[in-house]
Amino acid sequence: MAFKYKIIHSKLLYIFLTYISLILFFFSTTKVEGKAFEINNIEITMPFEMEFNKNKVIDDGFRQAFSQLMSIIISSSDKKKIGEIRLNEIKGMIESFSIREEKFIDETYYVNLGVSFNKKKIFNYLEKKNIFPSTPVKKKILFIPIIIDEKKKDLIVFSNNKFFDTWLNVKENFHLIEYILPTEDLEDLKLLKDRYDVIEQYNFKEITDKYDLGDSIIALIFKRDDEVRILSRISIMGNVVLKNQTFLNADLKNSKEVENIIKDLQIVYEDFWRKLNQVNTSIKLPLYIKLNSTENQKILNFEKFLTEMDLIYEFFISKYDINYIYYQVIFNGTPSIFLKAMSDKGFDFNTQNKTWILK
Repeated sequence: MAFKYKIIHSKLLYIFLTYISLILFFFSTTKVEGKAFEINNIEITMPFEMEFNKNKVIDDGFRQAFSQLMSIIISSSDKKKIGEIRLNEIKGMIESFSIREEKFIDETYYVNLGVSFNKKKIFNYLEKKNIFPSTPVKKKILFIPIIIDEKKKDLIVFSNNKFFDTWLNVKENFHLIEYILPTEDLEDLKLLKDRYDVIEQYNFKEITDKYDLGDSIIALIFKRDDEVRILSRISIMGNVVLKNQTFLNADLKNSKEVENIIKDLQIVYEDFWRKLNQVNTSIKLPLYIKLNSTENQKILNFEKFLTEMDLIYEFFISKYDINYIYYQVIFNGTPSIFLKAMSDKGFDFNTQNKTWILK
């Protein structure tokens, strides 16, 4: 009788675990493509006339949202490769959209849209164009613009520096970099003036170390007559590069011309940041992972992180049994990058066999 009871108990336990696994399976498959790209606050206006068509307004919002997404995840040079795209192509990559606000004021229709793009479809579209996208990661960077008047052999850092005064006013909604300007410091000014003759070789650590950012861009703006040469020392995540740009017939007293130069510089800096976060979508590495089927919270946390991770192309449950749930993960990168990202979130693996075990 006891033996029969044990058999019945084992069967009930197996049925229960299978039921839990099925729930987890369906929970998983709703997220196999990872998170979407969300573009919010797309604002469109149109006169409310006899031929007014709300659908045309929404379609215009889709085009604007797609253009903004491209500005966020691909470089300025790659954006030129896209050219014209049909509206139906854009709609085919949209998961959902919402009208956040709409109103009529003085015979004009206003609408604010939020558009959600399917990440996998966007990546596939760009891959066909031979474009590698970047993960849209925001970044705070210390920015120090220094005007060097070569005629007067003088440095202008804070006062009378139009770049310092104007920089934060020039910003696009698709920019990922948030610039932090230094506080006015007479000691820093003296330190820089003392290094006028070696300013191009100076590493600026005595100044940048005062700010708890770790990353910085120093723009040395050499002014001579109507020519401006800008040497940018970009130091981000341990990567240090120098970018040289020349602007002819540039008047640094002219606010509009300074603003245009700032826009050009910000494009260079944004492109550099995107390059550091580029995703090689041509790499589709299959990873095989199994988790103990009884550790429900660990399973949920694992799936949540896979969903949020931009380098995950897709993931799904390939099979399950009484002991384990088996996942296949398609990853846009190398195993070491995957393991590092997972380790940073507290997930460690036994990688001795082809199928890794989440510890």
